[in-house]
Amino acid sequence: MFAIGEFARHGRVSIRMLRHYDALGLLRPAYVDPATGYRSYTAGQLADLNRIVALKDLGFSLEQVGTMIADNLGPAEMRALLTMRRAELETTVAESYARLAQVESRLRGLEGDVAAADVVVKELPAVRLVGLTATAASFTPDDITPVVHPLCAELGRRLANADVRPSGRLTCLYERNQESEDEVVVRATVPAAVDAGGNLNGLEVIDQPAVRAATLVHRGPIDQVLPSWQALARWFNDNGHRAGEPARELYLDTPEDPADWVTELQEPFI
Repeated sequence: MFAIGEFARHGRVSIRMLRHYDALGLLRPAYVDPATGYRSYTAGQLADLNRIVALKDLGFSLEQVGTMIADNLGPAEMRALLTMRRAELETTVAESYARLAQVESRLRGLEGDVAAADVVVKELPAVRLVGLTATAASFTPDDITPVVHPLCAELGRRLANADVRPSGRLTCLYERNQESEDEVVVRATVPAAVDAGGNLNGLEVIDQPAVRAATLVHRGPIDQVLPSWQALARWFNDNGHRAGEPARELYLDTPEDPADWVTELQEPFI
């Protein structure tokens, strides 16, 4: 048997924690000397200790851990819990990174590092698009991003089984829902010369008229596009114009690393 200090060292926990587990009834010593009160543990109890620490590190309270131990969870059940918890943590990490990216984007907007002078006025020709439409609750990134990404992915899947030959790059359109204060109508589209009698696999035909638009090239992750859109807003204000709809994001280059993306922002004049 091991003295408590030896057992703590082999189990990579503190002596204080072992005493706490004993007090809670989670891991009783194999033997307690009646004269000295010294605790002793067996090598077989390392498995019990591993189970307790693993469950605690998965985010369960010690009370919940006690219940699970009483239910005698085996390695297979522990592995299932680990898989589930890993997925939850990965989601949390992804959400945290996305939120940090939005903070960075707001700070860049404060610093004004995107110049309104980079805006170029273009005459955009009329274009026929095919695509899909969804609605976001608002223009906030937390509402827009979960709508845009799946919509673009679904567009790609449907194009693969449709009689559509795209003639240009992916373009996302954004405009306010006239029947709601905050809602945004989002469209994921590609330009195409569509045969009216062909198989569109559920894709809509969206005709956009010729417009005059203020444009700006954004380089970098699309989740950090806010300063570029706000530079366009400053340009409209400085030049006495009003922005129209729908605003467009034309994805010119989308390599594997989002830091290398190139997107042209297009906002029509009213």
